[in-house]
Amino acid sequence: MAEQNCIIIGASHAASQCAMSLRQGGYEGSVTVIGDEAELPYHRPPLSKDFLSGQKDLEAILLRPAALYADNNIEMKLSTRVSKIDRDAKTVTTDKGETLAYNKLVLCTGARVRKLPVPGADLPNVFYLRDSADVMKIKGAVGPGKRAVIIGGGYIGLETAASLRKLGVEVTVLEAMERILQRVTGPIMSDFYRRVHSEEGVNVLETVGASELAQDGDALNVLTGCGKNIPADFVIIGIGVIPNTELASEAGLDVGNGVNVNEFCQTSDPDIYAAGDVTFHHNPIYDMSLRLESVPNATEQAKTVAAHINGTPKPYNSLPWFWSDQYDLKLQIAGLSIGFDDIVIRGTVESGRSFAAFYFKGNKFIAVDAINSPREFAMGRMLLGQGKNLDKSLVGDEDVDLKTCVI
Repeated sequence: MAEQNCIIIGASHAASQCAMSLRQGGYEGSVTVIGDEAELPYHRPPLSKDFLSGQKDLEAILLRPAALYADNNIEMKLSTRVSKIDRDAKTVTTDKGETLAYNKLVLCTGARVRKLPVPGADLPNVFYLRDSADVMKIKGAVGPGKRAVIIGGGYIGLETAASLRKLGVEVTVLEAMERILQRVTGPIMSDFYRRVHSEEGVNVLETVGASELAQDGDALNVLTGCGKNIPADFVIIGIGVIPNTELASEAGLDVGNGVNVNEFCQTSDPDIYAAGDVTFHHNPIYDMSLRLESVPNATEQAKTVAAHINGTPKPYNSLPWFWSDQYDLKLQIAGLSIGFDDIVIRGTVESGRSFAAFYFKGNKFIAVDAINSPREFAMGRMLLGQGKNLDKSLVGDEDVDLKTCVI
């Protein structure tokens, strides 16, 4: 039997988990992880939070220590980019001129930032936030009293705003859509986060898009489509990401809104898998295909890939869940609220900083957003995972135990 070898392209959450799960499942062939960053795989969520605010350094956010990869005979090829996949020869070519053979190949190529298509977006002190190198550049511009404009009012933009406020930076958030978080949640959550950020001193401007960034001496001016001119010492752009599907597409794999995979995370080539932000996959719980940008999804898909390669197939069947930390707020989301037509609030949205929003489609419970409400999140996540329902006529009454709302 030919020697088995698995190459994993990308070096973040999915790649690290896949490599370790292969070994834990008894894989005896060689495992090579190829990543274009210089650092070992690290946690991405803290980049806009503890890493930016200086509470944690890079060592503190590593997913696993270097010794663990070495102990498990996992080769880490860092600062290396794969330039080509040859499916016929079953090889990959790197920018270092190497040609490496594989039996199984795993694409964990993730996503890259969406660039802002306006004049001046490439000026000095205009930043994006996707990796540790981006944050190090931002840190060089941060200081008490400095002025920052954040373009994009999604979770990354708002998390960054919260971290910068902790550092004494004056922050303005521009959101081109009618409300912040419009792409990912309902109006109630948008209203809540607008209130909190305003209370924390952030200037939130909605329906305001940047049309040009201009140099103004040592500073910048952000010109908007509605004629505003906002001065800034630095600008951070956070307007979403684009999946890195080019390698897959050039190799002739099926690609849509991500790399198309089946329930075992196999691509259209059965010897090539994909996991994480780059995948477009079917979620059986919601009976819909989607692409998810989340750590839990990357982790679970990586485990699915490793199990299939190891001959113990376990179809991907995970409930999507997410989180966001801003100020003293811990937002925990279980499920997908896409298509909801009713929302029941448990707690108070208009004041304070603790409540849970339960989403329904008809009478069916489909998701929960829990702000500083870990019990509601845990309960909602468990019920959604078990396919159980809630009586929406009772959920909003805090005097009623959630357990008695289960139907």
